[in-house]
Amino acid sequence: MKPEPRSTHFNAAGEVHMVDVTSKDITVREAVASALIRMSVAAAESIRRGDAKKGDVLAVARLAGISGAKWTSHLIPLCHAIPIEAVSIDFEWVTESDPGKVAGAARQSLKCIAAARTTGKTGIEMEAMTAATTAALTVYDMLKSVDRSMEIDQVRLESKSGGKSGVFQRTPAAGEATAGDSAD
Repeated sequence: MKPEPRSTHFNAAGEVHMVDVTSKDITVREAVASALIRMSVAAAESIRRGDAKKGDVLAVARLAGISGAKWTSHLIPLCHAIPIEAVSIDFEWVTESDPGKVAGAARQSLKCIAAARTTGKTGIEMEAMTAATTAALTVYDMLKSVDRSMEIDQVRLESKSGGKSGVFQRTPAAGEATAGDSAD
């Protein structure tokens, strides 16, 4: 019988600990993560026109996402502080089969996509996921005066490479949001 998998963040006694990576090889590690934010047409149009009261929504969200990646080890207790050698944040309007309505109003969806890269002994997935989430939260903050009903979800790892576990590539599910035009 195959042993039951256990989290590497618990030792044999079941106590929480930081994983020891000293014996791991240094490899190039990359991860891409995304977060989806659904908003009203008015909020989406404010992004497209570039006339939000707080300024350029996507420029501020991009900077926040990069900063979020850099702060990951301070936010997630068992993450290693790793050298982050590259982070990029992109935005795409996506078409969903049913983006939903809030109070009868149509919704539009913006995908925040974060890519992170390092050469190190442990992965960069958490940094990419934190970057995508921070970017989406910043979009919310910048536009909450226009639409407080915005929703952030589908925060997820899209792909990763490097390290002992190799490559992971998410396979799109049926009816999943599809990329539209770039938001920049």
